[in-house]
Amino acid sequence: MTWKQVFISSVGKKLVMGLTGIFLILFLIVHAGLNACIWANDGGEMFLHAAHFMGGNWVPRILEIGLFVGFILHIYQGYLLTLENKKKRSVGYAVAYSDGSKWYSRSMGLLGTLILLFLIMHMSHFWFPNRSNQGFLLGPEINLYEKMKTEFSVLWVVIVYVIGCISLAYHLAHGFQSAFKTLGVHNKKYNKMLVSIGYGFSVIVPLVFAMMPISFYFKWIQ
Repeated sequence: MTWKQVFISSVGKKLVMGLTGIFLILFLIVHAGLNACIWANDGGEMFLHAAHFMGGNWVPRILEIGLFVGFILHIYQGYLLTLENKKKRSVGYAVAYSDGSKWYSRSMGLLGTLILLFLIMHMSHFWFPNRSNQGFLLGPEINLYEKMKTEFSVLWVVIVYVIGCISLAYHLAHGFQSAFKTLGVHNKKYNKMLVSIGYGFSVIVPLVFAMMPISFYFKWIQ
């Protein structure tokens, strides 16, 4: 398969979606683990140490470039596949579905759009202000813990974040197993395990993210 086919052919697009999907799943694991540090309830000390490691040295900063490339490719190929699927009256990017398919497997484009809008809002609240303060070099960071306390004291912001996390949960409910199936990790012996892990992941990780704004809003953490 040539590089042109990767971006033009249906198989190539599915492969890109699968690879970038797994890459983003790994990112979500790291991000959720870092954010979970807020529940140490130590005034943000543990969280800020973890955040400083991610934003205060060159290795994670360089990896951010790959992360952005992964996001862009996933979004771009996802929309192309959504358009193709509408034309072909088919759904998803790994398997063909019958009339009994889940609604969220038929709505990956819509869910992806909601997640994109949520992501833009999330980055405008935290990533952009922090990187703007740092500049190109590893300059001083803003206090992200205090920033979260401020942003998540507003009810409508909390509601939007929770809606974004719900959209992410449904997106992952289909996308997790679909990404692995696209890469050939699919057989009768391991399929049930893969499906179970996928559903567990699609619940636990978005729940961790959703509980952050909720915890700050109701002052369960200080």
